Amino acid sequence: MRKFKWGYIFLVATVLVLGACGNSGDAGGTASSGNEQDSEEGGEVTIDLYQFKVEFKEQFEEMVAQYVEENPNVKINVETVGGGNDYGATLKSKIASGNEPDIFNIGGPQDYEDHKDRIAPIEDSKAADTALEGTLDAVTVDDQVYGLPYNLEGYGLIYNKAILEEAGINPDELKTMEDLQGAVEELDGMKEELGLEAVFAFPGKERWVYGNHSSSSFLAPEFNDSVTEAFEADTVEFELSEELKNYIDMQVNYSEQPVLSLDYSQQVEALYSMEKVAMIQQGNWAYPSIEQIAPEVAENSGIIPIPVDGESKMPVGVPQYWVVNSGAEDEVQKAAVEFLDWMYTSEAGMDIVLNEFNFIPAYEGYDTSQISDPLSEEIYRYSEEGNTSGWVFLGYPTGFSEDVYGNNVQQYISDEITWEEAMENSQKYWEENR
Repeated sequence: MRKFKWGYIFLVATVLVLGACGNSGDAGGTASSGNEQDSEEGGEVTIDLYQFKVEFKEQFEEMVAQYVEENPNVKINVETVGGGNDYGATLKSKIASGNEPDIFNIGGPQDYEDHKDRIAPIEDSKAADTALEGTLDAVTVDDQVYGLPYNLEGYGLIYNKAILEEAGINPDELKTMEDLQGAVEELDGMKEELGLEAVFAFPGKERWVYGNHSSSSFLAPEFNDSVTEAFEADTVEFELSEELKNYIDMQVNYSEQPVLSLDYSQQVEALYSMEKVAMIQQGNWAYPSIEQIAPEVAENSGIIPIPVDGESKMPVGVPQYWVVNSGAEDEVQKAAVEFLDWMYTSEAGMDIVLNEFNFIPAYEGYDTSQISDPLSEEIYRYSEEGNTSGWVFLGYPTGFSEDVYGNNVQQYISDEITWEEAMENSQKYWEENR
């Protein structure tokens, strides 16, 4: 396998300072014997795991069951919250209730800053040693690693190859927003002939789709593709505000209606997978859901970058990191790292990560020729070529992407405020929370 350099995606967040490793609440995990010595002698260790990726919930739970079967002294309770729910907000509520998970997820520097008092350093980890260069930078503070990357992901416009081919549209030629607008209008004019209900399915209910991903694509040039620059920025100018507005308007106007009631499941499964729309904005994480509903549609799907400022770069990054609660008992922390290492470095775990989760691995040692789904293959190709942009949304102020920007876009879509007001409100929040 060719070794890739991912340093350009994440720069080291040098402004972060190492917080105390003590925990302000009680973590959930316990050893049934009550002490480390008994655990080593065969006592059961219980790990409470709280994760965000709903797309592979079933496959992940099956993998956990396999691990527990091979390690009968370990019990892992899995809770998955994501999709239509704000994982970050629910995590904070869970922590505030005193029911803290032993393993949970964070994004970039801002999430680390929010939770640093309860994040343990990842020590003696095989997975950390094999992580691709640059993928640990966002969770490295003072040369100490505090998290393990989920995987590498990319997002853009997923399209049905057969539909675009029937319409005479070459997706490789959609390099600018003008190109995309022209293709969308052409598809709209052929809806009846193509059997479409709409060109897009814009999931207005899912603020993370446009609050994280759409905004990040249009803000990445402003922050030089750097999550660290976004994290350090005192303000956001929305330099490409008009282009971002046009992109949102285009999706809303040519979408299945009403957009504000459309959720992820309707977008991906009910509309795209059933060939009722030609394209959707999503990432390679959507492939398992599409494949489960309509295998032929999944295999006949492609993905192109969102055209931004005259360029066509695929946004690629680490979506989240696994972290271990520093308030958990020592044997629980140790068992947590051993589980994560098994998932990413054991022969059985690597096979599941590659072929069941359909992940693009963020670690060395994988046979990437086995990447089988067409969305991941295309994203991987862009990565090989270095034709990517960074995920700057991981450096946004806490609550900005969904609660503020996303909420303001929803109000704009429903004609409650103007686009200018949406941008002004978002900018004000950014400045007040920096």
